[in-house]
Amino acid sequence: MVNKDFFAALADLEHERGISQQIFIDALSSALSSAYKKEAYGETAAVEVRLNPEKSTIRFFLHRTVVENTDEEIGDGEIMLDDALEIKKNAKVGDVLTEEFVPKDFSRIAAQTAKQVIYQRIHETERDITLSEFADKEGELMTGLIRKVDARGVYIELGKGQVEGVMLPQDQVNGEKYIVGDRIKVYVKRVRSGGRNAQVLVSRSAPGLVKRLFEEEVPEIKAGSVVIKAVSREPGHRSKMAIASLDDRVDAVGACVGNKGARVNAVVAELLGEKIDIILWSENPLEFIAKALSPATVVSVTQVGEKSAVAVVPDDKLSLAIGRDGQNARLAVRLTGWKIDVKSESAAAKLDLGTDAEE
Repeated sequence: MVNKDFFAALADLEHERGISQQIFIDALSSALSSAYKKEAYGETAAVEVRLNPEKSTIRFFLHRTVVENTDEEIGDGEIMLDDALEIKKNAKVGDVLTEEFVPKDFSRIAAQTAKQVIYQRIHETERDITLSEFADKEGELMTGLIRKVDARGVYIELGKGQVEGVMLPQDQVNGEKYIVGDRIKVYVKRVRSGGRNAQVLVSRSAPGLVKRLFEEEVPEIKAGSVVIKAVSREPGHRSKMAIASLDDRVDAVGACVGNKGARVNAVVAELLGEKIDIILWSENPLEFIAKALSPATVVSVTQVGEKSAVAVVPDDKLSLAIGRDGQNARLAVRLTGWKIDVKSESAAAKLDLGTDAEE
């Protein structure tokens, strides 16, 4: 007979933690079975543990298959016919003999096992609940506390500390320093179960971080009168963000820049000085391409294929349009989704390009 307080404690856990008592019972049955196999009967023995909360009992059964008599050693889950006949008069080879037994040192082993199982199940269930809650936070902005930094990543405490955010090297920004104890804003990329712990993959390099930071700073975006259409980014260097106004009374660019640049400067400060080009989106893709090549002046944009265009700029603005190491043009390509060939006016004149769109 097991103390009724044990099963009462399981019932309390079900009430307090929202974890089914049956989950503990099933896990404890399995754990006790494993424990007594190791203790007395061998790893391959078939030990069954039956817990009955209504009667407050734990009963143990050993299942063994009857085999022919032999002088050789038999398996943990077997019993020779002669021995089986002493237990059951009509036993025959192939039968599965079931015996109830009272384990030795029951109190110590049962207490240790129960403690381990209960702690493990509480942790696993709370992890699963937290994972479920965090699944809705994919693509969101969160603030966390840096707990550890090593070559594998930056480990960040999120929420109430039940979930670990991991920022892998590819999600970090060159030049940013991550210091244990600092609070940091991160973009939630993905939620996953990593072994014993719930794990949230976060990023400081994702374009989504720029978008969420502006949503946090600009009330017009939260209200829906200004929308962010696209973001392209080279983390730590430059971002381009295309926006549009759904309300003729709202200046989308002005809303994002803010009074004396307060709003955009707040985002730039969070990104440690990363430059941000705020671009007015256009339904006309050629006009959009011209704007996306900002800060360069664009003379014309001509479509030359499916989602492929040539942008013509003044000769003295070619390097500005392309950008250092091609950065400005690359960001414009990612922002618009078009292949863009940037040419100077003199080079375009030789190709006799038209002017499908002008800036």
